[in-house]
Amino acid sequence: MEKAAALRYSEDLPAPLVIASGRGELAAAIKRIARENGVALVEDRELADTLLTLDLGSLIPESLYAVIAEILVFVRNLGRSG
Repeated sequence: MEKAAALRYSEDLPAPLVIASGRGELAAAIKRIARENGVALVEDRELADTLLTLDLGSLIPESLYAVIAEILVFVRNLGRSG
């Protein structure tokens, strides 16, 4: 089954925030909206499973800081190479 979670991060937040998550048709809609708005998509099923356990509007736990930081750096570098 398709899964998706969307995070928002800005320097004024203490950590990234879960703004959307879902499975199946909802996951497909999250991914479609991201693509339509030029938001980078990163496939990581294990991370998606973990993010789906979090409540919408919650900050990610410290245990995810390192992996999310790596993704944020990757996404930032994508924007610089294009």
